[in-house]
Amino acid sequence: MRQATIQRTTNETDITLRLNLDGSGQATIDTGVGFFDHMLHHVAVHGLLDLEVKAVGDLHIDSHHTIEDVAICLGQAIHEALGERQGITRMGAALVPMDEALAQVVIDLSGRAYAVIQADFSTPSIGQMPTSLVVHVLESIATAGRMNLHAQVLYGRDDHHKAEALFKALGRALRMAVEFDPRRAGVIPSTKGSL
Repeated sequence: MRQATIQRTTNETDITLRLNLDGSGQATIDTGVGFFDHMLHHVAVHGLLDLEVKAVGDLHIDSHHTIEDVAICLGQAIHEALGERQGITRMGAALVPMDEALAQVVIDLSGRAYAVIQADFSTPSIGQMPTSLVVHVLESIATAGRMNLHAQVLYGRDDHHKAEALFKALGRALRMAVEFDPRRAGVIPSTKGSL
């Protein structure tokens, strides 16, 4: 089983995150930021990832440190659980609607970190989550997970719908990319021979 447990303790946060890439979409998530919990739940369900997150952060200041550090932990867990990345499909893409909104996420589990995110929001926050952190979460996952991640909200009116479409698309793209390709027979999917 491709699993990882990440613990991160700083002066701002105390986080334990467990990830199983070969799960069934089970999620137990408590970051103290309800909308962020909701988005991570979508990643797990649509990615068929089992995800446990317990985070205690300095929410009396704001939600930034907690959200950022959980995203870093999720990226680290993806990287660790993938190991040498032998036999995986490596690339994944998803186009997901959420009512009037449409979002796309394309990833390459290349071992190289890069993120291009195009998402505009009209409100400053959704629940207790600043909309500016939607982009930052995706960038942090890409960096810590050592993946190329391109994400775009193609259109939409409601900020909740736009964010939800993005996170659902992230889950579906991850599911595709981490799947084993039976034709690869355990070979690393790269002309270099390593990722």
